[in-house]
This record gives sequence, structure tokens and C-alpha cells, in this order.
Amino acid sequence: MILLSLGPIVPGAALAGEPLLFIVVMQVPLYLTAMTVAAFRLNKMLIATMRAERENGHLAHHDTLTGLRNRAGFVAALNTKLAAPAGNGRPFALLFFDLDNFKPVNDTYGHAAGDQVLMLTAERLRRALPETAVIARLGGDEFVVLVSGVTAEQALTAGQRIIQTVTMPYQLAGGISAEVGVSVGIAVSPEHGTEAEQLLASADAALYEAKSEGKARCRMASVATNVAALRRLTQHSPAPATDRSAA
Repeated sequence: MILLSLGPIVPGAALAGEPLLFIVVMQVPLYLTAMTVAAFRLNKMLIATMRAERENGHLAHHDTLTGLRNRAGFVAALNTKLAAPAGNGRPFALLFFDLDNFKPVNDTYGHAAGDQVLMLTAERLRRALPETAVIARLGGDEFVVLVSGVTAEQALTAGQRIIQTVTMPYQLAGGISAEVGVSVGIAVSPEHGTEAEQLLASADAALYEAKSEGKARCRMASVATNVAALRRLTQHSPAPATDRSAA
């Protein structure tokens, strides 16, 4: 653009035969060079800014340890799903789970070993679940999965698959072998809620029920769990506690 706007000036000044215009002939190439360098630098700055914004947006919605979505990212995806037209989407399920006996791994082998277990768990979940599933780590050893287009029976099957996948032994650095279990609570929309926090609370209540029955179990939300979830929401109780892993 710079060349097209100023390029014709050079032959014009040369053909005019005015000595002073020859100064313009000398200045135009220098000006073109300076403006070109400035344009490339500005373009580089804009690209760097766009990349930084993209990375910040990714970090704001993803867990830095596992690469999965974090709570904010998961709630955003869940709200998008809930906001979809009723006739445009099929029923979906939330599978809420945490790792049984995860705290002893941290206490015995250190937090580095615990982090390895969490990263390996995330990788196993990616392989075991459909690509369309939204997987998130809410914090600590708590995970949640959003699976679309499934019935209650299919959601229970997915929960059992999670239990089988996660409970396989973990081979960690230094020759350490660790074993953890998992319990799963399931809530299906719209049966167990039509809002994000309501569904999360129902799935969390079902998880508590599964753990109280002996762990390594998968339980679907029921009327009782819905009542418990509603009571927690009305009492403004904090989100699912992360100390269940000690149980």
C-alpha cells in the first residue's frame, strides 16, 4: 500500500526536471523502508498480543496440571449446553467422582507422586471417554464429566467404565506403584436439574451416597439425593468438599 501510494512520486519528480524535487526522489526510498519496518513491528506486536490473550483465555478455563477444563471452564460448557434449544439437544449426564485413597499416596510418596496420579488419571479419562465428552478437574482429586446424548442406563455404563479405568494400578517415577479407587455420582438433565449448580449438587449428593455404601460404586441421583442437593443449595453450602479423598 505504501509503495503504490508513494511509488509514482519518484518518476514524477525525476521527469519534472526541478532540482529540489530530486531530494524527494532520495527521501522516498528511505521513507518506504522506515514505514515497512514499522509495519512489520506493529504486526509482530499484534500477533504477540493475540497469542497472549488466547493463552490467558485458555488458562482461565483449564487446569494447569492436567490440561483438563477447570471449574470455570466446565460451568461455562455446561451453561452453553443448558442454553441450547430444548429440541436441539438430547439428554445429557453429569458424572461426578473423586479418587478413593488418594490422600495416602500424597502422604506416603509426596505431592509429586500425587500429581503424577492426577495427570495419569486425566490421560486415562481422555482415552476411555468419547471425544465429545467434556472432562474437568474441579480441584484436588475431584473430577466431573459431561456426556451428551445418553440415557440413564448408558450413563451408568460410562460410570462403570470410569471405575474400571481409574482403578488400574499406576506406575510412577522411581519404580513406585500406587493404587487408588473411584466412586461416581450421576445426575441426568432435565430429570435431576435444569441449572448448572443444581446438577452439580445432585451429582455430588449421589457421589456421597456411593461412597457411604462402600466406595468403588456408581450411583444415580434419586429423589433423596435431589432433596439433599436442594437443601445444600438453599443453605448456601460450599461446593463439593475436597477432603472426601481422605475417606
